[in-house]
Amino acid sequence: MGVNADDDYLLLSGIQHFQFCKRQWALIHIEQQWEENVKTIEGSHLHRKADQPFTREKRGDKLVVRAMPVKSTSLQITGVCDVVEFIRNENGVTINGAEGKYIACPVEYKRGKPKKGDEDVLQLAAQALCLEEMLLCDIDHGYLFYDEIKHRVEVPLTPALKGKVRQIVAEMQDYYRRRHTPKVKTGPFCQSCSLQNICLPVLMNKQTVKSYVEGKINE
Repeated sequence: MGVNADDDYLLLSGIQHFQFCKRQWALIHIEQQWEENVKTIEGSHLHRKADQPFTREKRGDKLVVRAMPVKSTSLQITGVCDVVEFIRNENGVTINGAEGKYIACPVEYKRGKPKKGDEDVLQLAAQALCLEEMLLCDIDHGYLFYDEIKHRVEVPLTPALKGKVRQIVAEMQDYYRRRHTPKVKTGPFCQSCSLQNICLPVLMNKQTVKSYVEGKINE
């Protein structure tokens, strides 16, 4: 689960796990552990709407691509963008199978509302870095769509933000090469962690919770 078929690329979606808790990231991406909770179940239902097989939709001067695979050879990360919008612009780049030139804009779908932390923003910036490398272009903004507030939030993708992504990915790669699962201080955030039943030995019937939540979502 931690890498793609090449066995040397990390999932860029792991950046949000890493920012939330480095130990959580290691348990998922190095030790291959995973348990679902309310957040992960709801998130998977939301992403099914965006993560249809790679499709293109033309809307005037905009080309909307859903579930677009991306990767960065320099960072050795890979993933799937929920949506990439290509807006026709003569200062943009050519896109295979489309006439004219376009600028790219990643759009990531999230459950809930905007977070206090920057994990969502960093994941979006990582997608932009992959797109920039693949398309040989510059991307200066993207969007985060939050299901709870039902609208998108524009995110400036600054050089400083992209530099932070590079630093984080370098640290992730170092842990992964050494197969190192770090120890961290526990705190209130542990209560919302999807892996607390593995990381912290607390008795909890996960399957019952999963069945209950899925039943509510499907009502």
